[in-house]
Amino acid sequence: MKKVGIIMGSDSDLPIVQKAMDMLEELKIPYEAHVYSAHRTPAEARDFALNARANGFGAIIAAAGMAAHLAGAIAANTTLPVIGIPCKGSVLDGMDALLSTVMMPSGIPVATVAINGAANAALLAAQILAVEDAELAKKLDDKRIKDAEKVLEKDRKLNN
Repeated sequence: MKKVGIIMGSDSDLPIVQKAMDMLEELKIPYEAHVYSAHRTPAEARDFALNARANGFGAIIAAAGMAAHLAGAIAANTTLPVIGIPCKGSVLDGMDALLSTVMMPSGIPVATVAINGAANAALLAAQILAVEDAELAKKLDDKRIKDAEKVLEKDRKLNN
């Protein structure tokens, strides 16, 4: 199975990114997590992206706040799917990060999830990998069924 790369611009993003790690662990998807900054460690971020395919990755999740250039910097250096997690900051509640992540120029796409949407980033990475992995696709189908059952159980409790 291909791995998922998780890159965060700062270790302060770890509490957000942890939800992606937890989801990948639940689905038994191997991953590696690193702290590389688009601005403070651009060579390391670039090197990771350039070598990601050869190193067994199938998708990359990039989490950053504020200017949030990390996902774009990673995507500029790989043709693997890149999923950006805009992280909420203290100034504009994450809107700055959201716009920085989602407004990529033509030719360099970055899939973008909600502000602090790490669990969905992991699920999207899993769906990408599941295109070629029937066992993983089954796990995702089963998860959807379990999630629906939880909602229906809450409905039953509400109406009893």
